Amino acid sequence: MTVRILRAAELSPAPWKNGGGLTREIATGPEGAGADAFDWRVSLADVTADGPFSAFPGVDRILTVVEGAGMDLVVGGEHHIVDEPLWPHGFPGDLPTEGFLLGGPVVNLNVMYRRARTRAETAVVCGTVRLLPPDGGAVLAVSLDDGAELEGGGVRLDRYDAVLAAGESPGVLRTMGQAVLITLSGG
Repeated sequence: MTVRILRAAELSPAPWKNGGGLTREIATGPEGAGADAFDWRVSLADVTADGPFSAFPGVDRILTVVEGAGMDLVVGGEHHIVDEPLWPHGFPGDLPTEGFLLGGPVVNLNVMYRRARTRAETAVVCGTVRLLPPDGGAVLAVSLDDGAELEGGGVRLDRYDAVLAAGESPGVLRTMGQAVLITLSGG
């Protein structure tokens, strides 16, 4: 198995595609791919004001509120109240989307993937979880609390640190709270 540790402290904030806020990219596939070339992308977005989301043609999105009261997402004119913490919510990234804060700023974990090339599944997990990448795919686990550990290597993960795993042998992550587990596979 190939394992990469991605430290939150090393993530540089960058403007959203539409300039409306800041995002911290955790990982992309292929690595280093830009906004128009990724197969998948996982990031943390700081949302401090109401406004439009960036459009991503051919891309599906999964948004998980990891801090804050939530948002009213208006996707293609339809309201989606995303007020349950740590509840992944999927929507098409190519429909016009606006977000309205329900009670102050939020931090969203965003998973984006090109629906013609990739599939993504997102789950919030607690306790011990096996990092079992699908054939030809990858699994990314983002710790939501301090103190998660990657078994066998003594690697400690703090809040928003991540582990990206690909290959055949599963790894094991022990959380001290919760983590978001993203499984990425070919379309």
